[in-house]
Formats: sequence, structure tokens, C-alpha cells
Amino acid sequence: MTVFEKIVNGELPANKVLENDKFLAFYDISPKAPIHILAIPKICIKDFHSADLELLKGLNEFIKEVAIKVGLDKTGYRIISNIGADSGQEVPHLHFHILGGAKLKWEKLG
Repeated sequence: MTVFEKIVNGELPANKVLENDKFLAFYDISPKAPIHILAIPKICIKDFHSADLELLKGLNEFIKEVAIKVGLDKTGYRIISNIGADSGQEVPHLHFHILGGAKLKWEKLG
């Protein structure tokens, strides 16, 4: 059982942002931005590559709701999903990182 399944089951605490019958969003315990939220399906799907279109469609709408709730829709945000060990995926449960709250500083490519 993954740490995310334990959060969904109420076995581990989480600082929840938004929840419905299919999805859960909560603050990351090791934030990489002033606002760092994880959005997950309540059922365990290994990663983005393993998810079906219907689930991803619902999760996309849920992420938009989360962004609106915390005000990131007005300032901008980044969505990241790691797929597999080489990408840095640590928990084998589909999740999206929603990062925002500060202007991104990075070197543009091209």
C-alpha cells in the first residue's frame, strides 16, 4: 500500500485542500514552491502512462478547481507528473504536483 493510499484511507494525516468522491488534493510535506499541492485519484493508478482518458479528464478538471480555490488561476502555476523511476517518481500512485505562489525563475530554452 502506498503512502497516498494510506492518506486516502485516513491512516495518515494530510493538510487537505479539496476533496470529492474521486480525487484528493493536499499540501506536499516537502514543498518546492510557496504553494505545493499534490492532486491524486483516490484509486491507485501507477502513473500517468497507466491512466485512462476518463480518469485524466476528471483529474484535469479537479486540478483546475484546486488552482481556483487557492488563487493560482490568477497568478499562474506549474503542473508536473513524474512517470517512472528515471523521472524521479517516488510514489507509484498517479499524482500531479501543482506549484505556484512565486514567479518562476529559469533559463528559457532556444
